[in-house]
Amino acid sequence: MGTNLPARRVCRALTCGWPGQHRCAPTVDVMVAAPPGARRHPGVVVLALAVLLGGVVVPSASLVQALTYPGEASTTVRLVEWAREHGGGGIVDLVENWWYARPPVVASLAPADLPAPPTAVATGSPPVLAPLVPALPGEGQWVAGASSSLGEPAIYTTFERPDARHRGVVVGVALLESRAIVTHLIAGTRQPLPQTRADDARVPDALQSSLVATFNSGFKMQDAHGGFYADGHVAVPLRDGAASLVVRRDGSATVGQWGQDAVAGPDVVAVRQNLDLVVDNGRPAPGLDGNTSQSWGTAKNQLQYTWRSGIGIDASGNLVYVAGDGMNLVTLAAALLQAGAVRGMQLDIHSEMVDFFSYRHGAGSDAPVATKLLPTMPGRSDRYLVPDQRDFVAVTLR
Repeated sequence: MGTNLPARRVCRALTCGWPGQHRCAPTVDVMVAAPPGARRHPGVVVLALAVLLGGVVVPSASLVQALTYPGEASTTVRLVEWAREHGGGGIVDLVENWWYARPPVVASLAPADLPAPPTAVATGSPPVLAPLVPALPGEGQWVAGASSSLGEPAIYTTFERPDARHRGVVVGVALLESRAIVTHLIAGTRQPLPQTRADDARVPDALQSSLVATFNSGFKMQDAHGGFYADGHVAVPLRDGAASLVVRRDGSATVGQWGQDAVAGPDVVAVRQNLDLVVDNGRPAPGLDGNTSQSWGTAKNQLQYTWRSGIGIDASGNLVYVAGDGMNLVTLAAALLQAGAVRGMQLDIHSEMVDFFSYRHGAGSDAPVATKLLPTMPGRSDRYLVPDQRDFVAVTLR
């Protein structure tokens, strides 16, 4: 889990090898997720930690290391994650549950805060997403992105509003065509383990000329209730039953329950697990609203209205990514279902943890130009092109 900013107005190429089975444009509606007069939540969290832990956090060798460790991460993220790792996790959870308890309210939003509608319908585009509320301009209509050498789009993007009660919640959607892409799981400098060299914790130069998209992975491994496998070894043991993003040797990927929808074998080259499935067999997983077993994070985490992201697989085997602000866990499952996912899992949450970029390449240049899935995503556009502390997923043209 990560940290969040207030709502605004508004792997290197994977190697093979498996070490054995491891069990283990008028004005429109939009939400404002923060209370009136609100500020950056991380500052509130750090202040609460300082008070509740008995005073101002004093410098220590571990804190200095956290603040200077290689890899992209804001000072706020470094401080909060250091606090979690040094006995403050329960307090951080308590403050976050309070801070994000208020449902999003509606305010006006300029069209510039929504993804641009398509200028034309691309040949072979997926069907328009069925709206749950009267559609806004461009809502549910796919915009084609980077194309293969055969001229087939490898990615389509759009937006949807999956919460009929809170119609200002806008969710970005990306559909990644399995026949046109190769999926790469790339380790960060601190996740899954603090052992990756900084230069390896970014999209490799060799892949940048064919880069289609990059997006965030799941919770920190200590919170993910699952494992991580890549580059021929298990960094964190895999758990049977865990929601898993699974990359195959041919570069295709799927999402499912480990041990049921996917199992270890020579065809599997990477696995990233995070909690349990939130969508299965085309339906929301039972118990999302209560989370009594804490299968989807700590108690009351499911009730937070915050930035959330998820990845799923549709009936044709394509990857579907969704992300947006002001979502609780039930809304995230609804967003995956509306986007066509038949199985889906939550990825990371909170604004500094949720990022999706698609890329285009200028004539005569290999340097990819990034576009955010939602204009309101706060991440810097070169994230994942420079070393990052967290593991992430990169998608290239097949």
